[in-house]
Amino acid sequence: MTSCQIDRSATVPALSLDDERAVDRIVQAMSRARRLLFITGAGMSADSGLPTYRGRDGIYRAQQTTPHGFSIEQALSGPMLRTRPEITWHYLLELEKTSRHAAPNRGHYVLAEMDGYFDAVWVLTQNVDGLHQRAGSRNVLDVHGSLHALECMRCGQQTTTPDYSKLTLPPRCSECEGPIRPQVVLFEEELPYDKFSRLWYEFGAGFDLIFSIGTSSMFEYIVEPVRVGRQMGITTVEINPETTTISSEVDIKIGAGAATVLASIWERYLTW
Repeated sequence: MTSCQIDRSATVPALSLDDERAVDRIVQAMSRARRLLFITGAGMSADSGLPTYRGRDGIYRAQQTTPHGFSIEQALSGPMLRTRPEITWHYLLELEKTSRHAAPNRGHYVLAEMDGYFDAVWVLTQNVDGLHQRAGSRNVLDVHGSLHALECMRCGQQTTTPDYSKLTLPPRCSECEGPIRPQVVLFEEELPYDKFSRLWYEFGAGFDLIFSIGTSSMFEYIVEPVRVGRQMGITTVEINPETTTISSEVDIKIGAGAATVLASIWERYLTW
């Protein structure tokens, strides 16, 4: 099976009758669509064995105060990385360990396969696990960066690493002994202007469907594309087992897991 193919022999958990009807509505809209936008959060990777962050039993919710006496937002912040890198790297290592042996799930592969069926499929993801890219999606805006891309904070040397197992923490640059950081957006740091600029450029070209998948939708920059899209008359969909800030605002809401729903949507679309 190639990276963009789906194992269609796998058993897909049954959806509720309401969710089945919602899938039909989505497939009908997709049959007329040429450009799709998917906004994904940690729930997208849940079926790959990765924990969610702020959802039910999420790692941020379960660990309100870290053993170091800081909130997780403080520990994983830009200021903490600059002043106490050993603390930030302790929690970066925890995040990396959760994804070390993860592989793309059926949901990731569905989005990748869609590239060949529509004029444009864009993925705006909060995830730093790189699973969308590994599944084969071409147009990925990873607005929080990647845990596997490293950069020296002194000389700027950039490297990649498959995992952190061989790093001495906090790591130092092999060229100048400066401190190294992953190319991710930490708390209290600015989001990448170029990636959001590209997102709104693509909005100018138009989208026919906008999906919000597996994100708690707590940040305005994640919510805004959904709200703007609906104001423009674009059909909006949320796929999330939990109720979020946008659940009452989207056109179609499915309260089930991402991989299950996306597999059902895609199988039905291919036989439409």
